[in-house]
Amino acid sequence: MARPDLARLQQFARECRVQILRMLAHAGSGHPGGSLSVADILVTLYFHRMRYDPAHPTWEERDRLVLSKGHCVPAQYCCMARAGFFPESQLITLRKLGSPLQGHPDRVMLPGVEAATGSLGQGLSIAVGMALGLKLGGKGARVYCVVGDGEIQEGQVWEAAMSAPRLGQPDHALDNLCVIVDYNKIQLDDHVRKILDLEPLVDKWKSFGWPVLDIDGHDFAQIDKALDQAEAIKGKPTFVVAHTVKGKGVSFMEDDPEWHGKAPKPAEAIRGIREILGEALPDWAQAVVGELERLEPR
Repeated sequence: MARPDLARLQQFARECRVQILRMLAHAGSGHPGGSLSVADILVTLYFHRMRYDPAHPTWEERDRLVLSKGHCVPAQYCCMARAGFFPESQLITLRKLGSPLQGHPDRVMLPGVEAATGSLGQGLSIAVGMALGLKLGGKGARVYCVVGDGEIQEGQVWEAAMSAPRLGQPDHALDNLCVIVDYNKIQLDDHVRKILDLEPLVDKWKSFGWPVLDIDGHDFAQIDKALDQAEAIKGKPTFVVAHTVKGKGVSFMEDDPEWHGKAPKPAEAIRGIREILGEALPDWAQAVVGELERLEPR
């Protein structure tokens, strides 16, 4: 695969973070912290890695993405809109009654979403089944599953983790599966280490038979290299530990559990947008700011 255009990916990620703040301010509810932390991973997957056709979302040869940490779907919606699955004007319908952009991904309401992942802990099992089905069907598509760190405290994750390296052996080994943990180290109530510590995370997954890659989840070059390595590994699925910052890009949200599931007020979203893009906003961002200013109560 060609080397990524890092500047392009970085710009897409900044724009995605602006849209996340915009969407959540309009909705008045949602999850900014994890949506902001996972943005760079999803941008890389959508715009430099996965094969898909927005005009034909059920194309059989497409790569699959299971966003197991489904509450962070605003980041996925931003990528899907930019990729052409639906108009970007729809983004502000997030969490509205009847909108296809539900608070957790809904595969029935939004073509291009592969799995409904409202209940944490289930996405990896779904992804394992998808990967095995593709192998048995002779398809060359890959499956990417993004999990949260608080999420992988769930027992079902570890059942899937035990199974995946052994399923399909030897002829249909699940080397078409890549799992990425958005390791921002914060969950709903507090820092992960204070609730149910995952460490030593790398050694645990290795002990279950997974090749494990340890990266900076905000470094596009490292993300791309890890995905290359995962694709080159044969005979087993790969697990990527992507170290990230909760609320990445917005100083007053970063590394603060309070912003796990609290939507920014319009003024807070505007402040965050100016941090992400700087004070000299491009025209489209100026329009977003004006739109958010009109949401403020008079």
